[in-house]
Amino acid sequence: MTGFWTGVNRTLDVLPRPLDPIWSIKLKLGILMVGSGAAGMAVFIVGIGWLPPWTTGTAVLLALLTSQLLAHGMTSPLREMTAAARAMARGDYTRRVRASSRDEVGTLAAAFNQMAGDLAEADRRRRELIANVSHELRTPITALQGVLENIVDGVAEPDLPTLRVALAQTERLGHLVADLLDLSRLDAGVLPLRRQDVDVADFLAEVIQQATVTAAGAGRDVRFEVRQHSAPLTVPADPRRLHQVFANLLDNAARHSPPGGTVLVAAQRVGDELRFEVTDEGEGIPARLRPEVFERFTRGERTSDGGTGLGLAIAHWVVELHGGTIAVADRPLVEPTVPGRSARPAGCQIRVSLPTVAPAAGDHSAVLVER
Repeated sequence: MTGFWTGVNRTLDVLPRPLDPIWSIKLKLGILMVGSGAAGMAVFIVGIGWLPPWTTGTAVLLALLTSQLLAHGMTSPLREMTAAARAMARGDYTRRVRASSRDEVGTLAAAFNQMAGDLAEADRRRRELIANVSHELRTPITALQGVLENIVDGVAEPDLPTLRVALAQTERLGHLVADLLDLSRLDAGVLPLRRQDVDVADFLAEVIQQATVTAAGAGRDVRFEVRQHSAPLTVPADPRRLHQVFANLLDNAARHSPPGGTVLVAAQRVGDELRFEVTDEGEGIPARLRPEVFERFTRGERTSDGGTGLGLAIAHWVVELHGGTIAVADRPLVEPTVPGRSARPAGCQIRVSLPTVAPAAGDHSAVLVER
């Protein structure tokens, strides 16, 4: 039966479409009704040899009038979509189409509204990205320009402290450019994953060592600890990209930890997943801000901590590429030591879960290949 209808559809596809030149659907419906009525009347004349003229003419006029009235509701969403599409071409994404019907036109209108909403959100993010990138680039460039101008004008000497300030601003600018390049590769889908079995103990030891050096260079008094089971743990992952995730997480934890604080990194196997937890002793992340912490240029309520607001966004993308999840875990509340203050979370904990089994060779759901 399916083959029969497939053959019928193919036959209908090759038939001519005489109504395609007509610019109005309502006019097409009118022509369709007149043509169908004329064919019926022809059969009637052939059958009885006579047809009442006044009754026939009145019936045709009423049919045309009825088709125009009924077709108005059918075609108005199409006209609205045309006007909305022209408005979007001018940059206006606020127009929406009334999608009240349940037929194919109504489904198309609902899909159009969804597309318009997605385009509006993409345009908003694009504008925010441009504004944030401009701000983030201007800050180190202005500071570096000021240092160099002072040296050229003789206000400051090119001594070691001054050069360190210039170097710090240059490094900040380099980190921001590198983060933006990573995000552009992620958006374009050209970030390859080269998976291999990663020994968790060796990997965490290397990451902690580098995080300790980075924190010391930034003047942060933070201690890092690792806690994992004695049994060896391995995870199929791209070591370079995974290192990028934990470098960002540890840098973020060290930045928000109090002087003398401890950042704890734990790893354990839970079912078919390997769970990592990075916990600091800072103020924690309020529940209302948690849905936004993995968005670009989100730095919560602290905007002068030296971060670019891109580290957690990159970590989120890379973890998803590995088929895992990353989220802010709930922490127990700590009673305040100052009267009148509310209880606060005992630091912040970021939880990363990665699958312990790599996807099949033909499964590209979690691996983007370079193209």
